[in-house]
Amino acid sequence: METRDLLAIAEEFGTPVYLYDAEKIESQYNKLTNAFKGVKRLKINYAVKALSNISVLKLFKQLNSGLDTVSIQEVQLGLAAGFQAEDIIYTPNGVSLAEIENVAALGCQINIDNLSILEQFGTKHPEVPICIRINPHVMAGGNANISVGHIDSKFGISIHQIPHVLRIVENTGMNINGVHMHTGSDILDIDVFLYASEILFKIALQFSDLEFIDFGSGFKVPYKENDIETNIDELGKKLTKRFNAFEKEYGKPLILAFEPGKFLVSEAGSFLVHVNVVKQTTSTVFASVDSGFNHLIRPMLYNSHHDIVNISNSSGRERFYTVVGYICETDTFATNRRITEISEGDVLCFKNAGAYCFSMTSNYNSRYRPAEVLWYNDKAHLIRKRETIDDLLQHQIIVDLKQEVAVEN
Repeated sequence: METRDLLAIAEEFGTPVYLYDAEKIESQYNKLTNAFKGVKRLKINYAVKALSNISVLKLFKQLNSGLDTVSIQEVQLGLAAGFQAEDIIYTPNGVSLAEIENVAALGCQINIDNLSILEQFGTKHPEVPICIRINPHVMAGGNANISVGHIDSKFGISIHQIPHVLRIVENTGMNINGVHMHTGSDILDIDVFLYASEILFKIALQFSDLEFIDFGSGFKVPYKENDIETNIDELGKKLTKRFNAFEKEYGKPLILAFEPGKFLVSEAGSFLVHVNVVKQTTSTVFASVDSGFNHLIRPMLYNSHHDIVNISNSSGRERFYTVVGYICETDTFATNRRITEISEGDVLCFKNAGAYCFSMTSNYNSRYRPAEVLWYNDKAHLIRKRETIDDLLQHQIIVDLKQEVAVEN
């Protein structure tokens, strides 16, 4: 996609607007599947929470992907996008037994991550195949906010509780058909990931009727020029060799599953905004844009880096800017960032805006959620309309307070 295409999209659909490149999504999907081409039975389940627009889900359906979901609403989106229930794995955390039962009734693969629900569900529904989410107590991601396999994590059943799991399985007669782990996001050390995989292999031997082993995801993508990322090819070679050897040891065919989200869609996304004001203070030059953490909260929540490019003046001289939003809070996207000279009205492009960006938007300050556009076959397709005041009001109920007071009197 060229700069002129980005500017044309900003002109046609207005700003702020999220844009996703279908070709990049497909290339990332193929990159992962090619890295594991030595595995006979590979299953990629796209993590819906990263970007849940139904048109994006339909794109993954075309790529022969499955879905990884964390709520019954994501399951319903997947079904609406045309996925079969058996191609959807449901891995919730902290939800009610009733929600899990409702998803099971739809025919999806259930993944349970705590002893209490495992025992309750197994007692009531021993015939339903269940996957178990294990916490390997391995810190494989970037920090405690995005690393979910460490000992203090709320996710998964501790490796030290496997005897309890086995007792529940024996007492209920339930069928365990999969084991699962997810150590966290932004994995760089492949050896740490492989170490956690060995833990999962060891646990898998405790169950005789497995159909798949799910290694989660969390592969790091580059956020800026020359940034480091997960070496998918090296991981593919090492884990493929180990998985194939384990499959022989286990004595029956197994599926190797992953559930990538960020890896597949992060680099495909761009976020386009207009500059409202350039404000010079005694120490800082602020570029204030027509967005805020209501649209892109990751820099404030996770201190995440997004490259920012002035596509209206891509060849200008660079200056230092602090890019901020229009929310009545501190909503700083970047501090003292080198960007080509910015004027009011320019269009800025935030890179790596495909994962966990639109999906974490809100209506804070009663601002509208932005539009979404999919770049497919060299053409821009609107896949979500920008909200209007009617969207903010449609679920609100206006009470006649004067009438209420009259009734009381």
